[in-house]
Amino acid sequence: MPRKPSAHKEEKPISSISSIRLDEGKRIFIRDLLNEKNEGKQVSLLGWVWRKREHSNDIFVVVRDSTGVMQAVIPSKLVKKPIYIEASVEITGVVTKDERAPGGFEIRASGISIIGDSEKYPISKDFSEEFLLDVRHLWNRSTKIKNIMLVREKVLAGARDWFASQEWHEVNPPILTGSAVEGGATLFELDYHGKTAYLSQSAQLYLETLIFPLEKVWSLTPSFRAEKSRTNRHLMEFWHLEGEVAWLDFEGILKAEEQLLTAMVHRAAEAAPKELAALGRDPEDLFRIKPPFKRVHYDEVVKIMKKSGIEMEAGEDLSSEHEKQLTAKEKAPIFVVEYPKKVKPFYTKIDQNRPDFVLSADMLAPEGYGEISTGGQREDDLDAIITRIKAEGFNPKAYEWYLDLRRYGSVPHSGFGLGIDRLVKWITKRETILDTLPYPRTLSRIYP
Repeated sequence: MPRKPSAHKEEKPISSISSIRLDEGKRIFIRDLLNEKNEGKQVSLLGWVWRKREHSNDIFVVVRDSTGVMQAVIPSKLVKKPIYIEASVEITGVVTKDERAPGGFEIRASGISIIGDSEKYPISKDFSEEFLLDVRHLWNRSTKIKNIMLVREKVLAGARDWFASQEWHEVNPPILTGSAVEGGATLFELDYHGKTAYLSQSAQLYLETLIFPLEKVWSLTPSFRAEKSRTNRHLMEFWHLEGEVAWLDFEGILKAEEQLLTAMVHRAAEAAPKELAALGRDPEDLFRIKPPFKRVHYDEVVKIMKKSGIEMEAGEDLSSEHEKQLTAKEKAPIFVVEYPKKVKPFYTKIDQNRPDFVLSADMLAPEGYGEISTGGQREDDLDAIITRIKAEGFNPKAYEWYLDLRRYGSVPHSGFGLGIDRLVKWITKRETILDTLPYPRTLSRIYP
C-alpha cells in the first residue's frame, strides 16, 4: 500500500550538478548502511538507479553500487525532471529501518542529484541473446553478470591461495609465439615483422622451460583457438590456468589438479554463497566436492558408450555427447585417464606398458558440463619427442629451443591446463559459456 509522505528538515530539488567529493576513504557503500547501527544517520550515497516506481507523493528508487542495492524514498515535489534507469545519482537523506525495503533499510531522501543522465537506456525486459551481446558493455551491469564475475573472482582467489600454500611460482609467459602447441588447424596466424607468428594456444611449452630454475610454476593467460565451432562451450579467446612441475609423475599431477580444483570451488562457496544461490547453485554442492576424484580409463569409456547405445569407436577422442553421458549423474568431477596416442599432442608421455596410449587425463565437470582440464606426464626423452613432432607434421627445427630441455638436464615432469571459463560455467550453472566472462570472443563476434 502507498506510504504517507514523511517530513524532511531540508529539501534539495533534483539537479544535474553534484557537490560530491571523490574521497574513497570516506565513501559510504550500501553494504555499510544495511544495519541498525546506521539507523537515523544522515548519509550521502553514490550509485546507479536500478529500479523505480512512482506514487502520488513519493518516488521509490532502488539504487545499486558494487556492494548491493538499497531503496530511497524521494518526495515527488523534489523531483523536477525525470529519473531514468541507470542514471548515476547522489542521494542524501536519513537511514530508516523498514522491513518492506530491500535489505530491511531505506533512505528517506532530502535531496537527489543526477551525476550522469541515462535517458532511453536500451536494455528493457524484452531482449534476445544476440542483442545483449551487441550491448555487452551495458549488459555487464546486470545482476546476473555481476554475480558471475564475483564468483569468478573468488574461484581465482582460491587458486592463487592454493598455489601459494604449495609453493608454486607464478610466471608470465608470452602470448606471441613462433611454435604451435596443439595443432596447426586451430592457430591464429599473424605477420610479425615479416616472420610468421601465432597467438598462443597454451603457455605450456614456455612453462616447461621454467621448471628448471623454479621447479613448480603456474600462469593465468589468455589462449586462442581458431576452431570453427559454434557450441555453447567454445570460445576463440579463453582464460587458461596452467601449471608445470619438475620431478612429478602422472599420478602426482592428477592429485595436484584435484586438490587445486577443490580449493577453487570451496573458496567460491565460502566467499560468494549469495551470488551462487542467486545463480541457481547451492553452495553445499561445492562443499561436498573432495579428493580423490573418480578415475575412468579410456577403454572403459568405450565400453560405457557402446552399452549406452552411443556411437564411439576405439581410438577416437571423446565428444561432448560422450562427456555428457559420462558425467550427467555425477556430483563431483571425474578423470578420464590414458588416451590413445593419436588423439593427444606430441608432448604427452607414452605409456611404456601400452605404446599406443599416453599418460594423459581429462578432468570432466559433473552434471553433464564436460571437460574443464587436461593434464598428464610430459615426454622427457629427446628421441621419442622428435619422433612425435615429425609424426604430427611439424618441423623439429621450429622446436629447437624446446628440444634443448631434453638435451640438457631432462627430468620427469608433468603439467595441466584448466579452462577458467568452462569451470565457471559449471559452478554457476550456465547454459552457455558466453555468460562466464565480460567480453566473449566467438567465431562471429569481436564487438564490442
